[in-house]
Amino acid sequence: MAGMHSETDPRRGGFAGAAFAVAVIALMGYLTFAALQGEHGLFRLFQIEAQEKKLQTELAELRAAREAIANKTRRLSAEHLDLDLLDEQARKTLGLARPDEILIR
Repeated sequence: MAGMHSETDPRRGGFAGAAFAVAVIALMGYLTFAALQGEHGLFRLFQIEAQEKKLQTELAELRAAREAIANKTRRLSAEHLDLDLLDEQARKTLGLARPDEILIR
């Protein structure tokens, strides 16, 4: 009778136990790889965060440039005409200078 129960003895892993262990290790390896390098993994998260910081900096620069342009536009409008700015822009655009001025480019 002891020989009959040897097939179901939990101490005897044999091929099935080894195959189960390999499958568990492979699954753990795959899940670890996916967690680190997958489409939604940690490395992708770090890339996205770095890109977000870069884009936030670029956005701040663009907002500052837009504000500078809006300020110049206000100063050149008919309501708040800044004659010095108008003179500067006309000279820059047309490339004009008075005879007593020296242009440095």
